[in-house]
Order: sequence, then structure tokens, then C-alpha cells
Amino acid sequence: MGICPFRGIRYSKELIGDLDNVICPPYDIIDREEQEFYYQKSAYNVIRLEYGREECGDDETNNKYTRAAQAMQEWLAGGALERDDTASFYIHDYCFICQGVQRKRRELIARVRLQPWYEGVYPHENTATGPKSDRLKLMQTCRVNFSPIFSLYEDPEKEVTGILAEACHARPLFEFAGAGESHVLWRLTDTELQQRISRFMAARPIYIADGHHRYETALVYQRQRTEDCSSVSGAEPFNYVMMSLVEFSDPGLIVLPVHRLIRGIPAAVLSGMKDKLEQFFTLERFPLPAAGYDTEKLLREWSGLSKEEQTAIGVLGLDEGCFTVLKKRPEISLDDVMPQERSRAYREFDVSLLDHLILDRLLGFVKSEHNITYVADAGELSRRLKAENYQLAFLLSPPRLQVIKDVSQTHDRMPRKSTYFYPKPPTGLVINPLY
Repeated sequence: MGICPFRGIRYSKELIGDLDNVICPPYDIIDREEQEFYYQKSAYNVIRLEYGREECGDDETNNKYTRAAQAMQEWLAGGALERDDTASFYIHDYCFICQGVQRKRRELIARVRLQPWYEGVYPHENTATGPKSDRLKLMQTCRVNFSPIFSLYEDPEKEVTGILAEACHARPLFEFAGAGESHVLWRLTDTELQQRISRFMAARPIYIADGHHRYETALVYQRQRTEDCSSVSGAEPFNYVMMSLVEFSDPGLIVLPVHRLIRGIPAAVLSGMKDKLEQFFTLERFPLPAAGYDTEKLLREWSGLSKEEQTAIGVLGLDEGCFTVLKKRPEISLDDVMPQERSRAYREFDVSLLDHLILDRLLGFVKSEHNITYVADAGELSRRLKAENYQLAFLLSPPRLQVIKDVSQTHDRMPRKSTYFYPKPPTGLVINPLY
């Protein structure tokens, strides 16, 4: 894939001060309460650009998109935002805590040339349509990328890894911390090193970890801008999109499962569920501690499989007071019950088994926003299972990176909400202008 440096737009540390006050997560993991929190955190918080509030009386000329564009121009004019005078790659070290362990992930922030799917860039999940319309309106109005797409690449010989390590010996642009996280950002402006990175990445596929809908939105925007131009050289900024690129073997690359909470199952169907499951799975039951339990540890400790090899599905609510582990029966073939048109990697993936075999076939379950909820934090499952009248909670193993790559390379896609890459790159470190 073609990647290149760019003249990013960044906050002025001298004017803003503590940069922790002005960044926020990507909009798609922010609820209304969190949106208000970031609004109150700073008058310059990027939430006003990335995920503005809707207001009474909004119309075609005054809405959250036009307010974002106006705020950005005002901040540029007033010096709160500045555009770098030299094309740069940006290196971001993201330090965070996951499951009690301190971790660090290194990201290369760059422009990546837009190509159709599977022509150098590979998706791994299906997407919804709603976010694409919203993101397209924001892009059309503001003509920038506020958030980088989170993507992966392979560097087995550590060529790019070595270049980034060398560049990080220099003094960083800034470093700051907040809420148990810390961030360090460097600019890589050495043209020889930039060219080495670009040459290396030209022959490497890129795998989207998070931001599929934003990539698809960028493709639509590229097509629209191309149609509006009398001539196109291919070098125009709208032919690129901003990405945070992470190497597959980075020790800070964390992918978590997305668990399911289910309700709306008829009593008669639920009562016969165990017999149906036993046609395809062995069921192992473990009594739950009376004093409470940590759902994050249940599947890991009781499935009898290592973290790296887990393929079991855990269930809460199937047996009162027990945690049930489903393991596929090796003597049973699932070829006739899984979609034949899908890849082998897809059909053997545990989320696919849950979606197609358990929910669709055995439960006859109709998925809707009311009766299925996706939860990445396993600690929420037991609380919400009882508090919100769900009947079952399905716990899934962390997806292995090799499985994600295998599904992508077969031009297939995992079911929605199969992976949760943690944490997502923050919004506001660098903004990519599309003009």
C-alpha cells in the first residue's frame, strides 16, 4: 500500500497547555454522558469537531457539522490549532493498563492511499450503514480526518520497527498523561527515513483493525471529489486517509472479545436449549462462588484451554448457579449447518458458531437492538444479566490475530462485533487535512 507523510494539524501546546484536556476517544465509543464530559473538559476539546452536540433548531445551514467546521477555522485562526510546515510521519507511543498490566503500543501515523477492498487493504468485519452517513457529512463539511483508522501491518524483519526506534531517540513534540494513560508524539521529518518506510510499506498489505466504516466513507468521499474535479493527478489529499499503523507483533497490540447478552427467548425454547446444544457441544458445568465471581477469569480458568488456544464458548444463565463451557464435539461435523459460501476460517471461528449455529439454528433467534447487547467488558456481564432482565450471557475467547488475518485474506469478513482492539487510538493528536 502507498503511504506518505503529510503536514498534519496539531494543537499548540503553548496555547492549550495540558493536551490531555483536548483529546478524546473516537466518537463511536462515546455515549451522551461522556460527550458532555469532554465538552466540559475544555473549550478546545476535539469532541466539538469529532462528535458535536445536536441542538434544537438545527437545519441545513446550522448543525453539528457546520459548527465543527467553524470551530476548526476559528481555532486555526486563533492559534489553538497549527499546521506543520513540513510533511511528517508521526510516531505515537500509547501507554495504558489492560487487565492490570502496564503496556505500550507504538503507532505510525501516516496518510495511506485509498484503494478498493482487497487491493492492498483488507477488512475483517462487516459494518453498519448509519455511521457511514454521519461520517461522510462531517468529512464533506470539514474536509479533514479527525480520527485515524486503526490498522495493522507485518514487519517480520523489523525494518520499520528499527526506523521508528531510531526516530524516537529525538526529543518528542510533546508528552502528557491522564486517566491512567500516557502519550508521547514524535515527528519523523528525515526524508531518507520517510522514503525507506514508504518503499517498505508499498509492498505490504494493510489490515483494518478498527474503522471499517470510516475507510468506506473515505472511498465515497474520494469518488465524490474526483467527480467534481476536471482533472485528477492522484496526488490530491482526498486520495488518502489517515491511519495509525501498528505492527502485528507489537507487544501492546491487544484484541479483546465482544461478549453477548441475550433476551427475548421464548420459555419453551430456552427449556430445551441444553438438549439441542448437546448435539454439537460437550457441556461442562462449574458451580459459581456464592460470594461473587470475576467473569473475565471464568472462561480462561475453567475451559481447560490456554489463553492462546481457547476456542470454547462460556454461558451464564443456562444452569442456575453455574457457569457452562461449550466445547465443540470433535466427532461432529458442522459443514452442513454452517454457511457453505463462507471460508473455512470463518466457519470455525467461535463468534460464527455462536451466530449461525446457536442463535440462528438452535434458538431461532431474531437479532435486534432490543434483544441482543454487545459487551466488551466481561465484568459487566453478570451485573447486567440480572439487572436488565437478560436470559443468557455468552462469553467468547479473545480472537487470535492469525484468525483475523486468515479470514481477511480469503476475502471474507467476520460477523459484526467480533473483535475489540483495545484501546482505540485517541482523536486529536493529529488532524489530516484533505485540501
